[in-house]
Amino acid sequence: MPAPVPVPRSDAEAVVAARGLAARFAVGAAARDAGRVLPFEQVEQLSASGLLGVTVPARLGGADVSVATLTEVFRVLATADASLAQIPHSHFVFLDALRRQGDENQQRRFFAEALAGRRFANAQTERGGRTIAEDATTLCRRPDGGYVLRGEKYYATGALFAHWLVVRAVLADEPPGPDGARGKALAYIRRDTPGVTVDDDWDGMGQRTTASGTVHLDDVAVDADQIVAFTSIFDSPTTYGARAQVLHAALDTGIARGALDAAVEAVTKARPWFEAGVDRAADDPLLIQQAGELEIDVRAAEALLREAAAAIDAAELDPTEDSTARASIATAVAKVAGARAVVRAASDLFELGGTRSAAGAVNLNRYWRDGRTHTLHDPSRWKVQHIGRWLLTDTLPPRHGQL
Repeated sequence: MPAPVPVPRSDAEAVVAARGLAARFAVGAAARDAGRVLPFEQVEQLSASGLLGVTVPARLGGADVSVATLTEVFRVLATADASLAQIPHSHFVFLDALRRQGDENQQRRFFAEALAGRRFANAQTERGGRTIAEDATTLCRRPDGGYVLRGEKYYATGALFAHWLVVRAVLADEPPGPDGARGKALAYIRRDTPGVTVDDDWDGMGQRTTASGTVHLDDVAVDADQIVAFTSIFDSPTTYGARAQVLHAALDTGIARGALDAAVEAVTKARPWFEAGVDRAADDPLLIQQAGELEIDVRAAEALLREAAAAIDAAELDPTEDSTARASIATAVAKVAGARAVVRAASDLFELGGTRSAAGAVNLNRYWRDGRTHTLHDPSRWKVQHIGRWLLTDTLPPRHGQL
C-alpha cells in the first residue's frame, strides 16, 4: 500500500485546509491563466493537503466528510482559481462510483491511493457520437479473463496531472439490455499503462490550465479487478448524479464570488462618473445599486448550493425514489442559479471597475471566460425543464448522472 499523507480528520478541518490552499492558489492565478502555465506545483500542494482522501470511508482511513463539506471545499477553491478547483472534480466523482460499485478489494486498493494523495482523472467524453451519452470506446474480453481497452476520449480534465485515469467504456462482449444498449463499465488504469497517450491539446477560452486534453487508448491491457460496473449505478434510486452535479454548481458559485470580490477591488481603483457628484466610485448611487444586485445574486446561489448539498446528505441516509428526486431537483436549482450568477457577476465586474478593469495586464476577463466555459458542461435549459415538470406534475427527474 502507498504511504498515506495526513488527511483532515473532520469536516471542519477539511474546510480549513481548503481555505489555506485557496489563499496559496490565488497567488499567481491570473498569470498562470494568461500564460497557460500548467499548475504542477499547485496540484502537488493539493495532494499534500490530504483533501483528496476526505471522502474515503472512515473504516478505510478517510474522514468520510459530508456532501455539504465537500461542496464548500470546491466553492472555496473556485473563488481563487477555477482551473485548479476543476481538476479534482472527477477524482471525487469516481471515488464515489467506487464506493457504490467497487468490491472490498477494489475499495481498499484505490482508496489507499487517494489517501496517499494520488490523483484520479476522467476519460469519459467522446466526439462524433450523436450525443455525449454515446460511447464508442470498448472493453473487449481477453482469453485470460482480462480486457483490452480501445478508444479515444476528449476533455479529460486533469489527465496530465493524474496518477490514474478512469475510462468509461462499453462492454462489447456483453449482450444488449432491454433497451438495445450494451452495458458500460469504468476502467481504473494507471496513466503510464502501455498504450495510453495523453495530449495537451485543450484550447478552450476558459479554464485554460485544467489540462483537459485528449486520451488515446490503443489496445490497453486491463485486469478484471480494475473494472467497476457503471450502468447499474442507475438501476435504483441514487444520489450519484446529484453529487457530481452539486460540485459543478459549487464551481460556478465559487467563480461568481471570486468575480464579485475582484469587482469590489476594482471599484477602489475606479474613478467616479462625473455626473454622480461624488469623490469615490464606491459612493456613486447607481454603482451601489448594481453592486447590491450582484451580491443578492451570488448570495442566493450560495444559499441554494448549501440547500442542495443538505438535500443530498439527507437522501444518502435514506435513498428512496422521493428523497433522491428531491436531491436532484435541489441540485438542478443550485446549478441554474450558480450559472446565472457567475455569468452576470463576471460580466458586470467591468461595469463596476470601469475602463481600466479591461486592461490585459490585470486579466480580469478570466472570471468570465472560466465561468462561461464551465457553465457549458450541462445546459441549464434542460435543468429548468426538469424542475418545472417536477413542480407541476410530480414528474421524477431522470437517472442519468447529469442531474
